[in-house]
Amino acid sequence: MAVRAYTAALALGLSAFLLPAAVSAQALVVCTEASPDFLNPQFSSQNTAYDIAAQVYERLTATERGGSQIIPSLAESWTISDDGLTYTFKLRKGVKWHSSRAFTPTRELNADDVLFSFQRMFDANHPFNKVGNGNYQFFSEIVKPSLKAIEKVDDYTVKLVLSKPNAPLLSALSVEPMSILSAEYAAAMSKAGTPEQVDLAPIGTGPFSLTSYQKDAVVRFKAVPDHWTKAIGNRDRMALVNDLIFVITPDAAVRFAKVRSNECQIARYPNPGDLAAMRTDANLNLLQGSIADQSFLAFNQRKKPFDDQRVREALAYATNIPAIIDAVYQGTGKATASAVPPALWSHHEELKPRAYDPEKAKALLKEAGLPNGFETVLWAIPVVRAYMPNGRRAAELIQADWAKIGVKATIQTFEWGEYLKRGRAGEHEVGMFGYTWDYPDPSQILLSGWTCEGVKTGANRAGWCNQEASDALAKANTITDQGERTKLYKRFQELFHQDVGGLLFANAQAFTPVRKEVKDYKIHFFGGQPFFGVSIVK
Repeated sequence: MAVRAYTAALALGLSAFLLPAAVSAQALVVCTEASPDFLNPQFSSQNTAYDIAAQVYERLTATERGGSQIIPSLAESWTISDDGLTYTFKLRKGVKWHSSRAFTPTRELNADDVLFSFQRMFDANHPFNKVGNGNYQFFSEIVKPSLKAIEKVDDYTVKLVLSKPNAPLLSALSVEPMSILSAEYAAAMSKAGTPEQVDLAPIGTGPFSLTSYQKDAVVRFKAVPDHWTKAIGNRDRMALVNDLIFVITPDAAVRFAKVRSNECQIARYPNPGDLAAMRTDANLNLLQGSIADQSFLAFNQRKKPFDDQRVREALAYATNIPAIIDAVYQGTGKATASAVPPALWSHHEELKPRAYDPEKAKALLKEAGLPNGFETVLWAIPVVRAYMPNGRRAAELIQADWAKIGVKATIQTFEWGEYLKRGRAGEHEVGMFGYTWDYPDPSQILLSGWTCEGVKTGANRAGWCNQEASDALAKANTITDQGERTKLYKRFQELFHQDVGGLLFANAQAFTPVRKEVKDYKIHFFGGQPFFGVSIVK
């Protein structure tokens, strides 16, 4: 069979002989906003989990740090058959596994680890399929529908055989849920009668190993002294500090105070209102970048009255989005009606948000048989995200808007992990949610969050099912012509807007205050934020 080949060396930084003999002894402390929902990223769809996995685990492919180019990682090269149905990956040799008090590896990474990682998610009868959460959301929605088989060719060659083309597959394989786990570690923990330790005490191949985790307090990592990137001199993917520490600090104002006092060197997700002060602080650099994001209210269409499009549209007209953007985003967001953000191709710029029109909202409620309004519960996102800087404030503004049309909304929230868990279970009536794209293809969030199949898995928080829209996404995923794919994604966005699949807030800019002694930190737009390639220079 003819193949088209892709082989690329990772871009080298300084050559090996120019690298320092040892990494900097300083610790890099990052003030971040919340605990992860899982330590095994196979189970998660959230950046809090991806941020940890980005340091500890690696995947077959990667996205360049701070960019959108797909580059080799654990697979140093690959070939794709002409029909797009067979991907053959050559694995990198010399990749060592982390160790812990409970486990010492006896071999380096090989094809058995790739097979274990994929088969666990793919095969319902696999011994580890039901260990832990058992809900492999990303894999089930993005990879599994087109995956036919995973085959070991030899110790360093693996084939993925597809039943139908999957245009963004190489990009999807770069995302944290597709991390490669140790088959030997799983076997050892299974033999010890503690298989769940594979998910609770991660063993990976990444530049940092996880040394401790205290929920809602701190996550600690150590640099891996013999990581494979050192042998090839790739400084950009190397741990350049001995210790990496995530200090979990839910309050954005406290994160800002800590970065100013040098208690942390990087503060994630700042309050928009603090940006001016950050710009004038002589000790800080304020980094900025566009992100591919989506923030929205999910009207749970599995519950009345939100199964009625007129009710959803009434609430859309009743919500003063410009006022929310002014008060909550404070100049860092732009109103949108397109389910694909402007940072990605196929953004539908012709779609316009519904204007704020309480009288039209009242008329729609009356037409739906609710002339006096109704009562509901509105969930406010409890953490600061790039796509939603202040969920509580946004919820208060929405509550006040809806009261004007007779809709009484009680605001409710939960701890972040519990919020996500309950959202997946569909417990909300109206919930505030959001996403950032994890790889540079429009398909991901649309396939993850807005299909009819996603209603069954809990990934589709709104429970919105439009079969034409789902079919358009499925078709777009199997063709490679970007023009044709764009037409299908635009049709999806038109149907989403027409049905009020969800109420979109804004597309946001990301900001991160970083102390000036931190060098080479880059805001990463897809997946978890890596902290390798980052150093501290006094």
